[in-house]
Amino acid sequence: MKKYIALCCVLSGILFGCNESKFLREVPEDFMSAENSYETEADFDMSVNDLYSLVREDMYGYDEWRPFDYLYGTDLIFDGEPGTQIRHSNMLGAYHPTAVSPSVHWNLIYKMIAGANTIIDRLEISSLPEDKKTLFEAKARFFRGFGYRTLGYLYGGVPLELHEVKQAKTDYVRSTREETLTQAMQDVKFAAEKLPDITQVRDGEVSSPAAYHLLSELYLALGRDQDAVDAATLVIENPALGLMKDRFGSRKSEADKDVYWDLFRRNNQNRGAGNTEGIWVIQFEIDTPGGGSSSTKLQEKFNYRLERNIAPMVRDVRIKKNGKTYTPFNWPVSDYTGGRGIGWGISTKYFSNTVWEDDFDGDMRNANHNFVRKFPVHRSEVINLGITELDVDHLPEGVEVIVGQGNSTTIPGRYLYAYQSKCTTPGNHPDALYSNKANLSLKGDAGVTYTDQYMFRLAETYLLRAEGYMNLDKKDLAAKDINEVRDRAHAKSADESEIDMDYILDERMRELGIEEKRRLTLMRTQTLYDRVMKCNPYYADPKTNGDGVGMQKHYNIWPIPQSAIEANTDAILEQNPGYN
Repeated sequence: MKKYIALCCVLSGILFGCNESKFLREVPEDFMSAENSYETEADFDMSVNDLYSLVREDMYGYDEWRPFDYLYGTDLIFDGEPGTQIRHSNMLGAYHPTAVSPSVHWNLIYKMIAGANTIIDRLEISSLPEDKKTLFEAKARFFRGFGYRTLGYLYGGVPLELHEVKQAKTDYVRSTREETLTQAMQDVKFAAEKLPDITQVRDGEVSSPAAYHLLSELYLALGRDQDAVDAATLVIENPALGLMKDRFGSRKSEADKDVYWDLFRRNNQNRGAGNTEGIWVIQFEIDTPGGGSSSTKLQEKFNYRLERNIAPMVRDVRIKKNGKTYTPFNWPVSDYTGGRGIGWGISTKYFSNTVWEDDFDGDMRNANHNFVRKFPVHRSEVINLGITELDVDHLPEGVEVIVGQGNSTTIPGRYLYAYQSKCTTPGNHPDALYSNKANLSLKGDAGVTYTDQYMFRLAETYLLRAEGYMNLDKKDLAAKDINEVRDRAHAKSADESEIDMDYILDERMRELGIEEKRRLTLMRTQTLYDRVMKCNPYYADPKTNGDGVGMQKHYNIWPIPQSAIEANTDAILEQNPGYN
């Protein structure tokens, strides 16, 4: 009926003119618009929830590649399936102004900033009580500061927009890196002073300690080292926070493990599990609308496919002994062979071996259940040969190991290499993913990491403060903070004579590894080029990398996306040096 009336009106209007009074007219009693969507506390809560979602999308769940832009192309890992720009394999392509990586993160982070700006501006005209206005402003400014901090590290100076944009704007100009990070600092400082303590928020919510942790990092980036120390101290001395030093959580009864391992087991990341070390934990709820994790669809958006990227694909490993070829592993299996890893993110030798050399066997973070080197053999015909495991550092004598489809014996390579077990959940995948739980066989839909993820953890706060002390030439205090982290791991103590930026970056590698957004750390400290050249031959060597160029100094920051430059028609958005 409505289609008929509309059609009559169109035809009558063409032929004779349309008299609206002759036709039924629908007048909506209520509708949602930009002007009436920010009235109640629930409205603002929903808008803040969207900011959490955008953080999770950018850094954990955009697809199976983009969250890992924060790991690939650094000193931690290299691409096990080279040939494209997707995992920074071809660096000329990956770092080109038209490349996918720079534009995706630019767009998502600016979307977060736009959402925060809208909340802040709409609060001014809302009827919320003043205390609620202050709280929501603190939350919004935390995320806006988080966004500008991330943009400042990745791109240097960027356009600053601090208000809701209600119409097209095409005359942006860039601020400097210092101006960008100063704006981030001011926002996060406001948040730190106004947000509630961590004991007063739900698991996953931002709090005053989370803001002070981020503020300490920003102060370091701005060269304000004493302020960085002071901000970190407020977090470290918070009575509700502390490094976890005793076994805890869902699998603490497994006697052959340790507290570092406990930190990364399912359901152990939050305060509800007794964890006093997590400061800001990104939440994933399995098979829950909006929860971010699906146990039935590997390609579901927001799935964090860390297991898929980081664990090797042991399916294609063969061994030769006495002239016969054997298959040692089943795949995929929920054990220390890595679930359904496909070997894209291979640990550099520096990450898997060099950084552990001073205490290879003593540091619990390097124990096999935390950094896997010994892979349990599944097939009985191989076990009957007396081979119960394959150790990537000490292959069985008299045994030839073949990895891949051809006759390659390259280790580490995509099919066999040391990796951090925090990327997976051995023996504890969701029930829906098992094809046979009795032998831990997984379905093809595995590959997701089914744990909440630490954005900020107290061990990192100690390392931030150590960095500040080092910059203040107080290496004794820097060593003391580093040793708080190392002592928990039963690692031998660091001496103050060892402390420099490289040592701190190494310690972050040992403690955080694939957990941290490594690119942000290296870009913040402006050491990406140096660390890649030192630690990651794959990206350093033009021949290995396959683009004929390899790592370049101007890759210390990303290019401004060409799409943003071209859309900004009424002003010049300058490109970063070195990019065409």
